[in-house]
This record gives sequence, C-alpha cells and structure tokens, in this order.
Amino acid sequence: MEVNNLLDAARSLLTPMGYEVLELLISSGARKRRILLRIDRLDGKVVSMDDIVLATQVFSLELDRLNPLDGSYHLEVESPGPERPLFRPEHFKRFHDLAIKVRTKNEQFKGIIREVNEEGVNFEVDKTQKAVAFEDIQSARLAEWPKEPR
Repeated sequence: MEVNNLLDAARSLLTPMGYEVLELLISSGARKRRILLRIDRLDGKVVSMDDIVLATQVFSLELDRLNPLDGSYHLEVESPGPERPLFRPEHFKRFHDLAIKVRTKNEQFKGIIREVNEEGVNFEVDKTQKAVAFEDIQSARLAEWPKEPR
C-alpha cells in the first residue's frame, strides 16, 4: 500500500475526531519497519498524551484492517515537535515571526516569517525581504520552537 493511501486513511479517520494529520512516514529499521504519524489538534490546543493514545488506538485498528505492509512494523504517533512541517497558509500565520527552514525547487534557505497573504509568504532572510509563492514551497519546517505553545 502506498504512503499516500495510508495518509488518506489516517486523515479520513482522525480529521473528524479533531486532529490534523501532518505527516505519515514509513522507514525501514534493522529489525522492523516504522510508521510515523505526526498529528496536531485542529482547535489549536497542545497535543496531549491522551490525544496521542487515542490517535494511536484508532489508527492502529485501521492498520490492522488494511494490513498495508508485509511483515511486522511499529506504529509511532507523535505531536509535531520542533521540526514541525508547515504547508497551509494557517500554519505560516500561526508561526509568524519565527525562523523557518524552506526548500523550493531552486533553493533552500532559513528565514523569519514576516507576512502571510493569499499568494504566499514574505520571509526576512539576512535582513532582506524574500517573497515566496505557496505553490513554490516544496518543504517548510520550523527552525526554532516558540517560547509559548501556539
């Protein structure tokens, strides 16, 4: 089963429960594969251990039903943490004034989010302004963690 199909399955189950599925990664270890699922709360509150337990129980049952991988695997569900991915305009607005690692088709840079509009994000990079359209952003992750949860 493809990662995108598993990602869709996770979203169809967890979104109605109030969770945003940010990432689903499959990696191979020495002994068994790992499925890593990163979630956030749609209401903007901090992800609690109860949230992790609930999401793990629900998605684990779906994985049992789908049987997506040959052999054994380990499911890990976690909150976004300090390298949180950003991909929706609301994500960039939420972390305004923080440093972000950005990758586009042509470059990689670290910049501070200064403005978010319908077209994209304006970053401060080495004391100059850099506008990047949302469609050009291939990857964006927090490069610093806020002092207070956002």
